[in-house]
Amino acid sequence: MTVRPLQPSDSLDDLTHLLHAAYASLAAQGWNFTAVDQPVEVTRQRLAGAQAFVAEQHGRLTGTVAVRGPKPAGEAYIADPPPALYTTPGTAILSQLAVHPDCRGQGLAEQLIAAAEAWALAQGFTQIALDTAEPATALRRRYERRGYRTVGGVQWRGKTYASVLMVKTLAAPEAVA
Repeated sequence: MTVRPLQPSDSLDDLTHLLHAAYASLAAQGWNFTAVDQPVEVTRQRLAGAQAFVAEQHGRLTGTVAVRGPKPAGEAYIADPPPALYTTPGTAILSQLAVHPDCRGQGLAEQLIAAAEAWALAQGFTQIALDTAEPATALRRRYERRGYRTVGGVQWRGKTYASVLMVKTLAAPEAVA
């Protein structure tokens, strides 16, 4: 399994199908995350200005995550105005974390998140933020184990759930003496 930056030669159709497969279990719980059924054009829009990472195994995309800097205050986040956290200078935004159901339980999500956090730190961001469904306790626990803390909430237009906003302070690894 290789985690690498998304390349222009990678298929956004394949990436979109990966997102659909990964988010299907959330849809089955009644949560209409954007990635459940987003068209390829929305995938392209969500990646604009972002650094995406993909996991690949035997030429097949098996995981992905995107990270970007803060949104300008007037720019929409999908279809809504961004929460203040997402416009705060020094804040990177993590989104579209997905692992194909056939590849879960192998630590792939952790590798993808680590790649996104390392990229954000290398770009000079001091914190990284995300949102996820408030009732998605397993997802929230995953982020909490990585040092994310809940700092607020948001109700995205058209979503069947309320979301929590989570943030993690980024710090360079301690030097080993």
